[in-house]
Amino acid sequence: MDQETLLTIQGYAKFFLIFIVFVVFYSYAYSIYRRDKKGERDFEKYSNLVHDDTIESEPLENIKEETENKEKEK
Repeated sequence: MDQETLLTIQGYAKFFLIFIVFVVFYSYAYSIYRRDKKGERDFEKYSNLVHDDTIESEPLENIKEETENKEKEK
């Protein structure tokens, strides 16, 4: 292969790699938006964690309560 062919392959590889990263990022962002709108998780609590991150602050979520609620729903 000559250098021009390698550069062409490299260009296509970069394009598809950037496209895949773009699709993955926006699908993740959409899933966060959807979960926030459905009320499954409140992401405002996580953003407030930046301002209130002390050892005395209460946990954001109680894992035991969540697992008990999921078992009751089944």
